[in-house]
Amino acid sequence: MIVIDAGHGGEDGGAVAADGTVESGINLAIAQNLDALLRFLGCETRMTRTEDAAIYSDGARTLREKKASDLKNRVALVNGTPNAVLLSIHQNSLPTSRRVHGAQAFHARTEGSEALAESVQLALNAAVNPGNEKSRKAIDKSVYLMKSIRCPAVLVECGFLSNAEEAARLCETDYQRKLAVTVAAGFLAGLAGLSAE
Repeated sequence: MIVIDAGHGGEDGGAVAADGTVESGINLAIAQNLDALLRFLGCETRMTRTEDAAIYSDGARTLREKKASDLKNRVALVNGTPNAVLLSIHQNSLPTSRRVHGAQAFHARTEGSEALAESVQLALNAAVNPGNEKSRKAIDKSVYLMKSIRCPAVLVECGFLSNAEEAARLCETDYQRKLAVTVAAGFLAGLAGLSAE
């Protein structure tokens, strides 16, 4: 079961572009494209959210409580899904260097994650990063979702909202579809490699 996680949502918009565009809506659009494509290809999928809302529990009041509850609920959903493989969609931002751009795959420290991220990164480099190739990396240990799940997991930073040109592209429906197709192709190739081992 491929769990597709559209990062952030609701009051937690995530990274913000100079024009005010928030990450959460772009994440959701790409995740929905991914979900539709993977289902069309016969994969079983589950999304952590299907609308622009966080998935925090009722008792959460402050934004901080809501964000913590949201992440715990995402972890519970992933860890409670049999044979899960996680694909989390995000946007990057580096306001101190607005020229930095490109898509990058990060992997959890769980078995199989590194190979999956490598496969996704190869696809991203070929389709959306030509001349600006990046390498897959282990996710920072501070990322709660990725350190708390038990299954293979890849987090894709689809681009930099701090780069005005890339931010504009990330808002385009066609580019969101292209990213979804690219990530799906890399992910499925990686899954095929894992099952062949």
